[in-house]
Amino acid sequence: MVGLPGRGQSRVTDKGFFENERASFIRENLALSTLDDLLEYLLFQGGSVGILDALNLTLERRNALYKHVKEREPKLSIVFIESMCDDVQLLETNIASEIRSPDYEGNDPASSLADFKKRLRAYESVYVPLGFYEEEKNMQYIKVIDIGRKTIHHRLQGFLTGTIASYLSTFNTSPRQIWITRHGQSYDNILIKIGGDSDLTEVGVHYASALYKFINRKRAEWDENQQLRHYNALEAAQDSWPGDKTPPNPDTFGDGESKNFCVWTSMLKRSICTAKEFEEDDDYDVMAWEMLNQLNTGYFEGLTFEEIEVRFPEEHAKQRADKLHYIYPGVGGEGYLQVISRLREFIREMERIKDHILAIGHTSICRVLMAYLLDLTRDDIADLDMPLGMLYSVETKDDGIELHAYRYKEDASDFMEVPSHLSSQRL
Repeated sequence: MVGLPGRGQSRVTDKGFFENERASFIRENLALSTLDDLLEYLLFQGGSVGILDALNLTLERRNALYKHVKEREPKLSIVFIESMCDDVQLLETNIASEIRSPDYEGNDPASSLADFKKRLRAYESVYVPLGFYEEEKNMQYIKVIDIGRKTIHHRLQGFLTGTIASYLSTFNTSPRQIWITRHGQSYDNILIKIGGDSDLTEVGVHYASALYKFINRKRAEWDENQQLRHYNALEAAQDSWPGDKTPPNPDTFGDGESKNFCVWTSMLKRSICTAKEFEEDDDYDVMAWEMLNQLNTGYFEGLTFEEIEVRFPEEHAKQRADKLHYIYPGVGGEGYLQVISRLREFIREMERIKDHILAIGHTSICRVLMAYLLDLTRDDIADLDMPLGMLYSVETKDDGIELHAYRYKEDASDFMEVPSHLSSQRL
């Protein structure tokens, strides 16, 4: 059996998890079977990165996995990633969250806590952290301490492993909301022209104003809910540890205070103008990013798709056949893969900060950002429907994400929540 403490594995037997040889045998075989599935994906199904999510607490387990991979394909790069927690307050918060999970539903908090800590001691009795052994064997590893507060790297080789390490060093679990929307309607939108840098129409200006008012309202609601969550978490912690007055960890439950709010736009007028009222409000930090500019369509800037089809039928056919890999011809022309590449640093910053974020982008930008936030595949990006007037809110939770979609109602100058047409592997 494989799984983290608090997932219910030790309940299937009266004997201790590590005392049951049969359970240990089954667990080891399941681990290798799962690894074989992962290797099939990497070697024969076009996979680039595989993650084997398990405890892997012992040298014996890690050696077995390492040997198994190298026997299948010596050229595969292996990186061990270890998550550690030195922050006592954060650790207690995590434990409190575990004993409120469905595994302990209906149980007395004190007995649940005692059971969980007993199981932790069993794991700790065999636990060997990454370190000297892996270094002697020149194995690559990354240690993540307190969810990104500190990272330690060893022998990392190649662009991909460096990117993973950089991402892990900026990752945070602070409660917040990330909002994604396209700019308000522009004059080029009316003419169905791609690219360009036209101003907002009157409808677009009204959208910008309604967006500011709606975000203000939702921000106030979030602050109120977060204060309630903070106090509920404090009461739950005191129920779990009678007499304990330790406040909940602010990175997990918030500290009850209002959170800073960033509004990020592209360098194009239609995006900047949509953020005009946010710019005039000192309670928002507004910044324009060149990385958020719309996909550059090269020679085809300012044309409609109908004009491209008539004048450049071969290019139009290539674009329709493979939107993801197609690159627009001409100086500066881009495709979706280039947009994904230039958004990497933006996404890293988005993951690093603990503030609320509203990104006012363009079709291609919103597609990439939403695909990332919803854990969709790269192949999904180019066909995601991102119409004008849609606003999305994404909030990370312990067990996935919470997604809300809102459609602008021009007659009411307001937004109405609607079922999202987007899907997520993390919902």
